[in-house]
Formats: sequence, C-alpha cells, structure tokens
Amino acid sequence: MPKPITQNTLFYGDNLPILREHVPDESIDLIYLDPPFNSNRSYNVLFKNERGEEAEAQITAFDDTWHWNTSAERTFHELIQNAPSHVVTMLGALREFVGTNQMMAYLTMMAARLVELHRVLKPSGSLYLHCDSTASHYLKIVMDTILGVQNFRNEIVWKRKTGRGETTHKSNKFGNSTDTLLFYSKSDDNLFYSQFNFEADGYEEYIEKFYRFTDETGRRYRIADLSSPSPRPNLTYEYKGYKPPSNGWAISREKMEQWDKEGRLYFPKSPNGRIQRKRFLDELKGKPVQNLWDDIEMISSQSNERLGYPTQKPLALLERIIQASSNEGDWVLDPFCGCGTAIAAAHKLNRRWIGIDITHLSISLMKYRLKDMFDLVEKKDYAVIGEPEDLGSAHQLARSDRYQFQWWALSLVQAKPLGGGGGREGKKGSDKGVDGVLNFLEEKGQLQRVLIQVKSGHVKSGDIRDLRGVVEREEAALGVFVTLEAPTQEMVTEAVSAGYFTSKTWQKDYPRIQILTVEDLLAGKGIDMPPSAYGTFKQA
Repeated sequence: MPKPITQNTLFYGDNLPILREHVPDESIDLIYLDPPFNSNRSYNVLFKNERGEEAEAQITAFDDTWHWNTSAERTFHELIQNAPSHVVTMLGALREFVGTNQMMAYLTMMAARLVELHRVLKPSGSLYLHCDSTASHYLKIVMDTILGVQNFRNEIVWKRKTGRGETTHKSNKFGNSTDTLLFYSKSDDNLFYSQFNFEADGYEEYIEKFYRFTDETGRRYRIADLSSPSPRPNLTYEYKGYKPPSNGWAISREKMEQWDKEGRLYFPKSPNGRIQRKRFLDELKGKPVQNLWDDIEMISSQSNERLGYPTQKPLALLERIIQASSNEGDWVLDPFCGCGTAIAAAHKLNRRWIGIDITHLSISLMKYRLKDMFDLVEKKDYAVIGEPEDLGSAHQLARSDRYQFQWWALSLVQAKPLGGGGGREGKKGSDKGVDGVLNFLEEKGQLQRVLIQVKSGHVKSGDIRDLRGVVEREEAALGVFVTLEAPTQEMVTEAVSAGYFTSKTWQKDYPRIQILTVEDLLAGKGIDMPPSAYGTFKQA
C-alpha cells in the first residue's frame, strides 16, 4: 500500500506504475484526464522568441498514435489475469469486435489506467474523462464496465470553437466543433455543486421575460408554483383562506409560515387564486449550467493564457469542473497533465494536486507555469518525483533518450527549450547551435539573451569555439555550455579567452562563455548572470 501523499506533487514517468506505486486507495477527490485521442497526430509545441513573437522552432511534445505491439499485448494479458471478471469479459468482447489494431491498443492502455484511477478515487469522488468522437463511444463502454453504469452522471458536450469558420467541412461530412467530457462518480454519494452562468446566451431575455414583478421594497421577482407534483395528503391544508392545490402543497405549514414572514409568498387578489412563491432576482445565481457547455471558448492565438501547447484547455473549463466536484483542500489528480491546466486551476482554487506526465518537456513547462502564476518554487512549495537526482540517473536518462535529457538539463538552469520540430530527431531552423535561451533586462528595458547548449556525449574544445561563434553571431550577452561529461582543460581555456560581459545595470562583469557540468547543477551551482526576466513560456 503506497504511503499517503502529503504535498502537491509532479511525477515524471508512465502514469500506470506511478499510480500503482505512489497513490493510495481512495485518496483522491477528483480526477480529470485528457488522454491522447488516438487520432494519428504529432503535436508540436510552439514557443515565443525573445521579442515575444511566435518562434519558428518547435518541439514535438508527443505522438498521439498507438499500435498493437508487444507492450499492448502484455498490458492486455495483465488485465486478463488480474482485472475483475466483468472487466475481462468486456475486454475480450472488445478485442473480438475491434481487432488487434491501434484502437484496441489505445483502449487497452486506457482500461489499465482506469482500473487504477477507480481504485484511488474516494467514495465521494468524481472522474471526468476528456475525449472526442474518435473513441468516445468505446471509452464509455470501458468506463461503464470499470466505474459502473449506475455511476455515469453526464456526457458533457463542450463546444470548443465559436464564430465564423469554426470547423473544417469536407464534401461528405459535417465539421467537428465539440469535445466530450464523460463524467462518472465512484458512488451515489458523489460531491456535486450545481454551476451557474450570468453570461449565458439568452440570459438577459430570460430575466426580462420572467422577472416582471416588483415588491414594495423594489425587489424584482418571478412567481413559482407551490403545488406538489404528486399527491401529498399530509400537506393538504388551507392557509389564510386560500385552498390547497389538488395534490397538496410542496412545503409544510411551518415552511409556509416562515416564507410568509420573510415576504416570499405571493397572495393573489382573488380568494379562488393560488398562493405562489416569490423568487427574487437578486438571489438568482445565474442560468444553471446544463450538459452543453457553449459559453467557454477555446484558447485563441491571441489569448494571454495561451502557452502554445497543442492540446491546452482553457483555465475556465477546468475551474468549472473543479468547483462542481470538489471542496477547498481536496485532492485533484491529472494523470495526463500536459501543460498543467488542471494543476493550475486546482492551485488557484485552493485544492491540493498531483500531476503526472511522461515527458520532461511537460514537467518543465508546468514548473514554469507554477512559477509564473503563483511564484511557486520546486522542492520548497511542491515536490517533483521521477527526475534524475544524481549523476548516475542523469547518465541513464541520456542513454535512453537524449532529447528528454536535453529538456531536463535545460530545466535545471530554468531555460526555454528551442529547436526540434517535425519529429523525434527534430530539425534545426534559425536557432541552429542553440538548445535553450534565458533573458535578462539591462538599462532602459533592453532585453539581453543567454544562449545555452547541452551536450550528453563526448565534448571537445571545438564545441566551445562553436558556441562562442554562435553568441557573437546572434549578438547575445552570454553563452552557457551544459555538459554531462567533465570539460577538458582546453575547453576551460577557450571559455576564459572569450572575456566578459559587463552589465551596466548591475555594475558587474560576467564570464561571456561559461561551462557547467550536470554535476555542478545538481549540486546547486547556477549560471553567473544578472537576474532573469520570467516569461520563458507564454504567461498562463
């Protein structure tokens, strides 16, 4: 049994073993997951350049593609051996119908994780799965089986695109402009708070049409029926000479007297009329939110909230979910947290949180988002588990995936990743020779740059000469060479010969070319530079 998690935490790694090894049974109040949709897309992350404009460089965040391979077969076999019998029956039927293809690989992956998510959810907890029409019909079968048909609450449709040209039409089909949120609970006792919207379409017209009465104090109100929808013999009583409805009243005499004292009853002039309830406009919470959400727009290219992450969801969407299904202090879990919108919304609303992602790029992005929005500091305000913490694990990461190593190393110096669009190996554009960048401000708000190169393999003095050339060509203030291996004496000599950058603002000289080993960074050493200007990623 895993030990209880006591502080907000980001996990790097595969969410399946992380859930099994780190998250205790019935410890989570709310789960939101936005898994890949099996839509055969490669997603790229766009970053701002130093002027705040869109940079040409891109980084492949993940490939939204699944294949039936040894890993999928192994996961399927594990489920057949260990999952409850009704889950085994469902998976067998799906495999026979769907076949051993990409869709079945995706559903197998999701089933294994949903079993664990159901385990960690509290009896009062809820789960929202964000998907689209690609696999929503299959996912609902999987969720009905694992979470229970009786615990299905809503299929929420989010109209994510608005305005003209909102969809791409083809000659033989309608365009798509919606996502689906499958909302389930762990039991009948799930926590839920109705949500209201003052800005919903038609709300003003609704107010004018129905709230057309005014009492002696000037309060606007509408009248509402007080009769019981079904026979209530025990609530059949006269009140102030007014006869009861045929089914009786909807409230007791005591409640009727209380509302009368509070001025909440409408008495018709005719004694043959019916007492009704006054519903005051100033007590109206807004138009109740139903299962069609068309009032939250997707993030536009000009939005201040936009980070450039391909599947980023609006903060308002996650705030609505969190406010509807949790209280302050509750635990919110996002096992596919990407750029961390659910985590940011949870922290903003005073919930505790756990985020999991399988790329160092996403973990790095979340660190910056938490810093930008809330000034949170890693290890002080929240934990990060799964990243290399010593030289041995850094070497292991470099051997397994040099791009993951590069993104992780850049996060150690709080730098913005550059380059690598179009595929796993990436491509070099205008940022050739630069893996990351930091900014700082000089006199009169002049933005200066620190260019960073990361090397995980053999290094030589020519690498330093190349970096020096890039710094001079790009007219940057400083260059930093981050290396996994120890530098040679020739490299150190080459770096020293580059001289210094003099900061007029800070009245200090800084080595123009600096060499930092990963061992240095793990020991707490940083770049010798003026204080950096945050805004590495677009502000959340």
